Amino acid sequence: MTQALPKSLTFDEFVEWYPNDAKRYELHNGVIVEMPPPTGQHEKVVGFIARKLTVEFDRLSLPYTIPKTALVKTPCAESAYSPDVLLLNLDNLDNEPLFQKQSTVSLAASVPLVVEVVSTNWRDDYYNKLGDYEEMGIPEYWIADYAALGARKFLGNPKQPTIFVCELVDGEYQMNLFQGNTPISSRTFPQLNLTAQQIFDAAN
Repeated sequence: MTQALPKSLTFDEFVEWYPNDAKRYELHNGVIVEMPPPTGQHEKVVGFIARKLTVEFDRLSLPYTIPKTALVKTPCAESAYSPDVLLLNLDNLDNEPLFQKQSTVSLAASVPLVVEVVSTNWRDDYYNKLGDYEEMGIPEYWIADYAALGARKFLGNPKQPTIFVCELVDGEYQMNLFQGNTPISSRTFPQLNLTAQQIFDAAN
């Protein structure tokens, strides 16, 4: 479970506080949250998705990169997230006031796509982050629920492993569901050759 540390902070205070202790922290509406240590399955899924996306943007010679650690700062709330996979547009980073010193982006033009691989704190991915990434205007947000941890209203009953590709349409996310051997449809990478099942199999 995530562990909330007491005391409400601004983003600047959070960045100044951030310790060098090999743990991951996020700021959720002014509250520091220690992220749970990832499982081996979680890390394999993250690595697999990052590899597939890297191969695709490299093939297309797009000015993208996936940083090891970077924060996404939301525009209104005092929140900063550390996504599992963050696709950055290198061409826009000069417009980011916080990137050079704090490895933080806050502009939608810098983030073509972001991926959260669902773990025990699944409500963050399905509710908080979805709403904040939507408000930021990030064009595409994947929720990779390989272990079917989310609610039945999202995953069905019985629950099934699911990839949601949320695409921004008129300022709101349209959630597209992919299960089994269904090819994933991505606006960012229209020629991406990847199925939901390939992502689920990466956890094994």
